[in-house]
Amino acid sequence: MTARGEERALVAQVEGHLLLAATRAEGRAAGVRVADRLGWLTDVQRDDLQRQLESEYLALARLSWRRTAERAEDLRLEYEQRYRAVRRRLLTGLLLICALFTAATLVMLTP
Repeated sequence: MTARGEERALVAQVEGHLLLAATRAEGRAAGVRVADRLGWLTDVQRDDLQRQLESEYLALARLSWRRTAERAEDLRLEYEQRYRAVRRRLLTGLLLICALFTAATLVMLTP
């Protein structure tokens, strides 16, 4: 792997860790908000509920990320196919124009 590729991999890894940490914090905050609404919970129940909600929040976020990545891959493949088709049509058109130009030049040059 090149130095540039290693840098990109490191940046992607750091971004992933930061995203995961932010998502955990959001899940924890959501757990606290829900637990605060249930004033009758004991401290142990409150902590357990907060942990469960944080875990669920993280699981849902990961599922969402996975689906987004899959959709991005699907779109990439679709656009690559379209690009190849357009490129093929343009090349065919260019070859046709060259053939017509060559034929026209030969017709003009023949006595």
